[in-house]
Amino acid sequence: MHSNNTSHFFTVDVEEYFQVRALESAVSRSEWMSCPSRLGRSIDALLARLDRYSASGTFFVLGWIAKHRPEVVRDIAAAGHEIASHGYWHERVTALDRDAFREDVRTSKQTVEDLIGREVIGYRAPSFSIVPGCEWAFDVLIEEGYRYDSSLFPIRRRGYGYPKAPRVPHVIQRSVGSLAEFPLATTSIFRYPVPAAGGGYLRQFPLSIIRRAFREASARSEPATFYIHPWEIDPGQPRLPVSVLNRIRHYRGLDGTLDRIDHLLEEFPFATIASYLPVLEERSTTQLTAGAA
Repeated sequence: MHSNNTSHFFTVDVEEYFQVRALESAVSRSEWMSCPSRLGRSIDALLARLDRYSASGTFFVLGWIAKHRPEVVRDIAAAGHEIASHGYWHERVTALDRDAFREDVRTSKQTVEDLIGREVIGYRAPSFSIVPGCEWAFDVLIEEGYRYDSSLFPIRRRGYGYPKAPRVPHVIQRSVGSLAEFPLATTSIFRYPVPAAGGGYLRQFPLSIIRRAFREASARSEPATFYIHPWEIDPGQPRLPVSVLNRIRHYRGLDGTLDRIDHLLEEFPFATIASYLPVLEERSTTQLTAGAA
């Protein structure tokens, strides 16, 4: 029995272990097809966990995965979870110009939709790479038919982070339209924002920090966003030759990830981002109407 009634968001960035930024120096894109896939078994384990705790999730799928591992994406959809876009090639937004980004998110959306026969309305940038100065990406997402984004991490960190972003779900107003935003969960220690959304932070930080962020959000009756990658529950994945820092970043804590996920699923209820979208959009419309009165 969950200790609170606020549903949070359990999200999965669906990618293979060899597509991760920390390992890109060891595996080029041209080598992806020759690498052994380990995605299916990890997705099966995550789907089983979500089913055990009657939780629903949002799975941000790479277009490349939809094309080359379609059975995995079909399994996720068949289990009743939401499918969203993680781009096609796992390219960071900061490495693309507007046209290249448009092509990436358009191709990903179409590839996934053709596979599952459902509309894709959500997007998450690889490595949370919508950062200050890349706001044009919101315009492209709106123009390409996306209704929400979940790329902003309200922290200061080398490589990514959008420190001034609101820490709660909100709607971004742009000249071309509006886009709902679901930032990654944070907490504060001595008034300093600390990442507490899952992923490497789930593996590297004390579990108490992650639980604290979600308890704080529950106390505010606001949903918080958790994320994980399938490779983070796979301690048997191949070890690739990368720097010491990247070995620690990628491989440390893999053995205990599933147990930590169990603790979170047992304590907190989780739903899809799409299920909350109408609430957020209605709230935004009400606020805009009130402001215009």
